[in-house]
Amino acid sequence: MGNAHRHHPKHRFPLPHNTVPTPPHKYPTSHPPHNPPNQNQGGSNSNTDMISLPYTNADTALRSLAAQAEGYGRFAIGGLHGSLYHVTSLLDDGPGSLREACRQKEPLWIVFEVSGTIHLSSYLSVSSYKTVDGRGQRVKLTGKGFKLKQCEHVIICNMEVEGGRGHDVDAIQIKPNSRHIWIDRCTLSDCEDGLIDITRGSTEITISRCHFHNHDKTILIGSDPSHVDDRCIKVTIHHCFFNGTRQRHPRVRFAKVHLYNNYSRNWGIYAVCASVESQIFSQHNIYEAGQKKIAFKYLHEKAADKEAEATGHIISEGDLFLNGAQPGLMTGNVVVKVFHPSEHYRTWTVEPPTDDLKQVLQHCTGWQSVVRPADQTVCAE
Repeated sequence: MGNAHRHHPKHRFPLPHNTVPTPPHKYPTSHPPHNPPNQNQGGSNSNTDMISLPYTNADTALRSLAAQAEGYGRFAIGGLHGSLYHVTSLLDDGPGSLREACRQKEPLWIVFEVSGTIHLSSYLSVSSYKTVDGRGQRVKLTGKGFKLKQCEHVIICNMEVEGGRGHDVDAIQIKPNSRHIWIDRCTLSDCEDGLIDITRGSTEITISRCHFHNHDKTILIGSDPSHVDDRCIKVTIHHCFFNGTRQRHPRVRFAKVHLYNNYSRNWGIYAVCASVESQIFSQHNIYEAGQKKIAFKYLHEKAADKEAEATGHIISEGDLFLNGAQPGLMTGNVVVKVFHPSEHYRTWTVEPPTDDLKQVLQHCTGWQSVVRPADQTVCAE
């Protein structure tokens, strides 16, 4: 959808009103290598047809998703080198079921031949080197959710999870010690605990193009102040729609989190929360308030290996605040220590936070009715 917008120090686009200005730093090119730069680098897009979204080539072939995530989850290959597994049953377990596929030890690219609801009686554990690819069908999980425990290289794409019930039940739970994870184009809502929890040393994760709604505690990153190993956590969240979810867009302890081109609206407590030692880089997001106006919240907690309480830090670059929304950034003589994404990856796709982007995120996030691409890979038997 259009060409990626190139970020040049000498050609900055004009920001809309009510934005936090870009700090006077020189930043790297911010578009994926496969997209050519916009020829009109000095202007902003005037309609949704010109909005540059990431992953324009991801649906050209079945396995084009592998290693294509932007941000920290960019190395996730899922089941790239495995066989195709065709889910033919909507039962919780048994031959042809999703659970049977996810428990296999070998790499698998999992696709669906049926649409409908899978009611889970227990968490659905996903082992390493799996892609759960919902393109071409509409599959919803209820009752419980996905559990990514001590696994690596998992991609979950174009799925719905709703109505997870029971103690500590999240739509997608990523813990402990999981890495190289990409959650893309999923619709998540109405679970007992969180929608996505990333804790206990899990890292190198991207969440993209997801739609979150009808929920309270949306995304938790970092378990609690006693888990100091969560200092390793790095997460990218981009092009997501937080649609009236009450809080945690996300809430962060210890971790480094890059937020860009997300749309948060009508939060009930806050949008983004920085707690103990967290670093949050919020870039060109849209924060549209309802009754609660303050977007950013800070909480002080004491890490288990420290003597004094500490909060986290947020940098807001080019964010757009609508309907009376206020950043709520720390003021005064405060030293803000936040990483820059370019320290960790070279490119990412970022657009000005315009009304056009807002419209796209409302309609192009979450589960999408897209055709499943053909598989062009021949796997050795």
